[in-house]
This record gives sequence, structure tokens and C-alpha cells, in this order.
Amino acid sequence: QLQLVESGGGLVQPGGSLRLSCAASGFTLDYYAIGWFRQAPGKEREGVSCISTSGGRTKYADSVKGRFTISRDSAKNTVYLQMNSLKPEDTAVYYCAGGTYTSCLGGPGGMDLWGKGTLVTVSS
Repeated sequence: QLQLVESGGGLVQPGGSLRLSCAASGFTLDYYAIGWFRQAPGKEREGVSCISTSGGRTKYADSVKGRFTISRDSAKNTVYLQMNSLKPEDTAVYYCAGGTYTSCLGGPGGMDLWGKGTLVTVSS
């Protein structure tokens, strides 16, 4: 069964950092572009960042540009989202999803595989 599993969420103070991980179970992530999406309470799911299969192309939402970094490690079959300078408005459930890079750029609707999400809470 193809499954993505997110980890690394938690409670952090404003200005702090977290690193989210997206691991694959039962298959290799190498064939998938991976996106990170988030959904805050009462809001629609939105794109945060995308990374191509090779890792050579990345894209960030304007709201996280300069603060978040997406990367992938083929040996560990894992994609990461390093989140620095966190703000209260970053509070959300964060999901990773697999698909094509073009699909990722188009938003959550075109992605094929989804994890169950990990909660990030930024609060003092």
C-alpha cells in the first residue's frame, strides 16, 4: 500500500523552527514530485512548497519564501520542510503529497498521494 507519513510537527514559539519530514512506505519517492500543503482551521488547504523529482526545481508560496526550505534525500526516501522564523499564522495541519511538479504548482487538487498530516502550532 502506497503511503506517505508526515512527522515533526508540534508546538513552537514565534520565531522558532521546526523540520517536517515526509517519508514513503512501500515505494520510492524518487518518481514523485512532492508538495507540502497546509490547512488552518476554517480555511482552505493551500500550497506551501513543491520540489521536483530531481530536487532541482523548487517553489514556495510568497507567505513562506525566505523562511521555509524544501529538500529531499533519496537515500532516506524522505522529503523535508525546514521551517524557520515561524509565525502564529503558520499554525495549521501540514500535509505532504506526491504527484507531478506541474500538478503541485497548480494546488492540492491535482496531487495523487496524500499523508494524514502533522499539526504545527505556533504560539507563545
